[in-house]
Amino acid sequence: MGEVEVIHSWSTPRSLSTSLMYSFAQRDDIEVLDEPLYANFLRVTGVERPYLNEVLSKMESDGNQVLNEVIFGPGEKKYRYCKHIAKQRTPDLTADLMKRGKHFILIRNPLHTLPSFDKVVPPSFSEIGLAGLASIYCELSELGKIPPVIDAEDLQKDPEAVLHGLCEDLNIPFQASMLRWEAGPKEYDGVWAPWWYSGVHKSTGFSKPREYPATLPVQLYDLLEQSMPFYRMLRSKMRKTVHPSPLGPLLPDPPLPVPENEKILVWSGDELVPRNDAKVSVFDSVVQGGDAAWEGLRIYNGRVFKLEEHLDRLFDSAKALAFANVPSREAIKEAIFKTLNANGMFSNSHIRLTLTRGKKVTSGMSPEFNLYGCTLIVLAEWKPPVYDNTGGIKLITATTRRNSPNSIDSKIHHNNLINNILAKIEGNVAQVEDAIMLDKDGFVSETNATNIFMVKKGQVFTPHADYCLPGITRATVMDLVVKEKFVLHERRISLSEFHAADEVWTTGTMGEITPVLMIDGRIIGDGKVGPVTKQIQHAYKAITEDSGVLIPRSEMA
Repeated sequence: MGEVEVIHSWSTPRSLSTSLMYSFAQRDDIEVLDEPLYANFLRVTGVERPYLNEVLSKMESDGNQVLNEVIFGPGEKKYRYCKHIAKQRTPDLTADLMKRGKHFILIRNPLHTLPSFDKVVPPSFSEIGLAGLASIYCELSELGKIPPVIDAEDLQKDPEAVLHGLCEDLNIPFQASMLRWEAGPKEYDGVWAPWWYSGVHKSTGFSKPREYPATLPVQLYDLLEQSMPFYRMLRSKMRKTVHPSPLGPLLPDPPLPVPENEKILVWSGDELVPRNDAKVSVFDSVVQGGDAAWEGLRIYNGRVFKLEEHLDRLFDSAKALAFANVPSREAIKEAIFKTLNANGMFSNSHIRLTLTRGKKVTSGMSPEFNLYGCTLIVLAEWKPPVYDNTGGIKLITATTRRNSPNSIDSKIHHNNLINNILAKIEGNVAQVEDAIMLDKDGFVSETNATNIFMVKKGQVFTPHADYCLPGITRATVMDLVVKEKFVLHERRISLSEFHAADEVWTTGTMGEITPVLMIDGRIIGDGKVGPVTKQIQHAYKAITEDSGVLIPRSEMA
C-alpha cells in the first residue's frame, strides 16, 4: 500500500459517467471509486432516494472522513479514479477535495439527458446539476487547476480520440484497453446500480450516439432553457482538436487583429453581454433577410465623432425601411455611452451600430411578423484605421456594378451588403485592398467600402451620390477641401480619369482618409502620397481631435 494519485471525474447524472468509469477501470494502473461522496450527500441534504437506507448502511456518510481515508487514502495502484456527481460536492467538505489530485469535467447536452431523466428521480434544475458543474470549473480555474472538459457525445462518436486527448491532458499514458469492457455488473458498482445502470450493464464499450434526438416533452422546455447556458459555457472550454461537429471539424480559434477585442462587452438588444454571448435570435430580420440599417462611428479623445449626423442617417434609413417601434434617439445614445464606458473605450475605437427590424413571431419575409420591436446592437472594438494611410493602398475595378436606385437605393444605409461583398471578393482575389465599383453607365461610383476622390492639376473631384452612399466622412472631407482653398467638383467621373489622376484617396469612418497609389495596375501620379492628400489628411486629423459629442462618464462610487 502506498500513496496514489487521484483523478477526479466531475459530471451530472445520465452523462455516460459510469461508462467512462468502466473505461478507466480497464487500465492496469488504476483503481476506481463509484461516487464515494454519495452517502455524505444524502445525509447532508436529506433528499429521498429509493435506495437511501441501503446507501447509508453500506457507505461511510462522513464526507471528510471519506476524503481522508478513502479518496486520498493509500492504495495498491498508481492512480485512483473517483467518479463524482457535481451536486455531491456539499459545503461541509474541506478544500482538499478541490486542491488535491487531478480533475476533469464530463458534460452532456441536457437536450439528450432530460427526456429520460425521470426514470429514478423527477428532473429539476438542481438534479440536472449543470450549474454546480460550471461552479466546479470556475473554482478549479481560480485555483490554477483548469480542468479538461470532454463532451459525452464526442466520446460516443470517437472514443479513442477523446480518450487520447483526455489522457494527454491528465498527463497519463493512454491504454487501448480503455475502449472495451465486459458486459454485466461490476464489483465496484455503487449500491444504486440496479436503479441506474441497467443500460450500461449491457454495454461492452461506448455506444454510438442516437442519430436523432428523442422528442423533448414540452413540460421540460423551461428546464432546458435554464440549463443550456451552463452547458454551452462548459463546452466552450473544450480543446478544439477533439471537438467533432455534425457540420464538420471545428477550426481552432483564429488570432484576432486586435487581441484586446477578445474580452469586450457588446450591447445586444437591451443589455451588455460578453463577446461570446452577443447574439441575435434566428428569428431576427437581420438573419432572415438582412433587414437592418447600420452606422459606423469613431471615437477620438473621449468624443463620438459626428454622432448626431450618423444618428440622423440611421433614423432616415429606418423611416425609409418602414421600421416600427424604433428606439428613441436618447435610448440609442445611452446604449452607446454605456457600451463605451463599460469597455473603457474613449479613443482609438470604432462602433458598428446596427438597428434591425427586430425579431419575428415566425420565419418569413413580411414585416407583419415583426411584433417585438427593433433590435439594437452596439459593437464597440479597439480598432485603428483599417488601411495603410501612410504608405497607401492598391485598388482594382470590379466587374460587379453598384446598385442602382432602380433596385435598392444606396442612400438607405442597409445591411444588404452582398453587392459590396461580391466586389470585395474580386479585390481579395486580386490581392488588393478594395475594388472600385462602377454605376450602370460605366462611371465610377465608389469602392466596395468607401467613397473616392481624385486630384487633377490641383483641383479635387468626387463622383456624385446618385449611386454611391453619400458618406458622412465624404461630406466632412468635401467641406475641408473647400476650407483648404481647393476647387471641388462633384460630377460623373470615368474610370480612365482616375487612371490618369495625379492623386487619389478614399474616405470612410473606419479607414479615415487613405491614399491610393495604384488602380488596375496603373501607378497614380508619381506613385507616392500626394501633397493635396497629405494636406486633407492633416486637416481631417485636426478636426477629429476636438469635435464630436462628449462621452459622459460616471464618477466612481
